[in-house]
Amino acid sequence: MNTLPPDIEDLRLRTRDFIRTVVMPAEPAPGDRLSEGERDRLQAAAKSAGVFAPHVAREYGGQGVPLQFWSPIFQEAGYSLIGPTVLNCQAPDEGNMHMLELIGTPAQKEQYLRPLVSGAARSCFGMTEPHPGAGSDPAALRTSAEKVDGGWVINGHKRFISGANNASFCIAMVRTPAIEAAADGGTSSPAPAGATMLLVDMDTPGVRIGEQISTMDRAIGGGHPHLHFEDVFVPDSAVLGSPGEGFRYAQVRLGPARLTHCMRWLGLARRAMDIALDRTNTREIFGSAMHELGIAQDMLALNVMDLETSDAIITKTAALLEADAKAGSALSSVAKAHTSEAVYRVIDRSLQLCGGDGVSDRLPLASYLNEVRAFRIYDGSNETHKWAIARRASAARRREVEAGAPFQASVDTAAAYSSTEA
Repeated sequence: MNTLPPDIEDLRLRTRDFIRTVVMPAEPAPGDRLSEGERDRLQAAAKSAGVFAPHVAREYGGQGVPLQFWSPIFQEAGYSLIGPTVLNCQAPDEGNMHMLELIGTPAQKEQYLRPLVSGAARSCFGMTEPHPGAGSDPAALRTSAEKVDGGWVINGHKRFISGANNASFCIAMVRTPAIEAAADGGTSSPAPAGATMLLVDMDTPGVRIGEQISTMDRAIGGGHPHLHFEDVFVPDSAVLGSPGEGFRYAQVRLGPARLTHCMRWLGLARRAMDIALDRTNTREIFGSAMHELGIAQDMLALNVMDLETSDAIITKTAALLEADAKAGSALSSVAKAHTSEAVYRVIDRSLQLCGGDGVSDRLPLASYLNEVRAFRIYDGSNETHKWAIARRASAARRREVEAGAPFQASVDTAAAYSSTEA
């Protein structure tokens, strides 16, 4: 972090100070949620301290930090479970802000982005559906929108829509048919069949929050309920981007959103490590300082390795996302799968080093485990990401061999290829 540009390093240090002196003393008891009144109070303090919404352009009320430098700031925010909410860089709002800033129209940015950045509005992202609808496989999308005069009519059922209870609007992913070009002399292009993103105010007639889903995590406010769309009309101006391009735009959001989850949880893993270090530096067991025992040293060393490798892949992916969104999105799968498992290991080892206090509410480590465990499922299960990672690796190697790269076959494989048997 000491190689950051001076203005970014200054913001990181101010964020660090704000989290540790203002936010941490206000943390609710382990397992409890931040109250609305405290959220408002702390967000006002973050604005006064100049650390609010670090990832959004200054013209919309943020700090204007480029994506490649989000990680050190988000890690400082994530050192407290409520830090990202206080700084307004928590999911799902953070990902929605990023996408609106990139592809929203000027009118959409004024109506949706600006109040979202200020904290006056909150949002949700409507992708996941009950089986057999979209989940880890977005292609299974079933919620649909029919084109009608002046807009679209949405029908469908979403589930696990994080933040929906408190949301002012939803960015809904819907399946749409091909749309013919307008009869305007050929100046309009037809929209292909596929998915479309629509901005839907939550108070629109036909939008209904359904069954609540109780989960093991508590950090994201607004719950994870079912969400129903029943003949919901939205105007043409509600289309985010272009009709039929929803899956492409989803990568604009999902690549960075996976990565910012990694950043925030890595900050929390660093907090867990500090708790473990404070314990091992001050405890004696069997006549020795705990930090001098080989088994404790092994666990601490593994923690450092997990923290540093996660930090490295996050940093590399953030820089790539800034330069090449498609390649960065692919690498974000690697970062997500690795980091989600690494931060769990760090917190789990830290809890183990703290013994009975670790599993009690005397320390927050047990609640941290509940929070980070879910990340191996959120934003695509790790198994899905590993499947995609392996497929990309295999395909890349086939392309290399086809282009003339040496074929590095094993002895057995070489023998099989040279065999004359059928």
